[in-house]
Amino acid sequence: MTLIDVGEVQLDYERSGAGPPLLMIVGMSGSALTWGEPFLELLRADFEVIVYDHQGVGASSRLEGPITTREMAAHAAGLLAALELDSAHVLGISMGGMIAQELALASPERIRTLTLGCTYCGGPNSVRSGEDPWRRIAEARAAGDRQLALRASWENNVSATFAADRREFRRFAERALRRPVAVAVIERQGRAVIAHDTCERLGRIELPTLVIHGSEDRLLPLANGRMIAELIPGARLEVFDGVGHLFFLERPERSAALLREHAAVHA
Repeated sequence: MTLIDVGEVQLDYERSGAGPPLLMIVGMSGSALTWGEPFLELLRADFEVIVYDHQGVGASSRLEGPITTREMAAHAAGLLAALELDSAHVLGISMGGMIAQELALASPERIRTLTLGCTYCGGPNSVRSGEDPWRRIAEARAAGDRQLALRASWENNVSATFAADRREFRRFAERALRRPVAVAVIERQGRAVIAHDTCERLGRIELPTLVIHGSEDRLLPLANGRMIAELIPGARLEVFDGVGHLFFLERPERSAALLREHAAVHA
């Protein structure tokens, strides 16, 4: 990966594949590795794939204080500008989907199509999961037991059926261990997620928008995806039955096909 100046910070990014640019914005505690090679390889056949690490992650600039989803959206816009790209297709998942919402509101001219996965928009009608999934993950991290934290994160990010696949868990753990994210950074990202609220502004988005959500998402329940699709004019909702939060790990082929179709229809 390569460092690039984006305003006052540097972001570590990677470009691969061929075709129209696709900017991929990962979620809380994630890195450019989180997407997994099966999904990325499928996308590279149709897009120039751009992945990057948020401030505080990997080789990107250190994150010393608080941050917001708006500030991270400015980083995403700055990355496109630094790469001399007028616009790109944009995929944001979880916290990355919140960042993508702010990017679409602040810089719609930079987005060809918008895809929001497993995310929420805040506001009084959004639905957060019960305390148990987040508490289990937080307690494992606080205990300093990395393996326990990885297992808790895995079991709460995917469906129960997928969680039982030992090979997939090993791949998930290997990616997380290759590029670990500091607990302090995750906590700051978590506060950005809690503060995120685009609910009353989503109606201003006039971009071709696809919303993807797993029916078994324990971290951000499906009701959030339905709400976003209702608030953004003309948005299309795709529900993956029996799939958890990280839908693209469980259904990489279907996820890539949806992105390909969405981009082609609105080329």
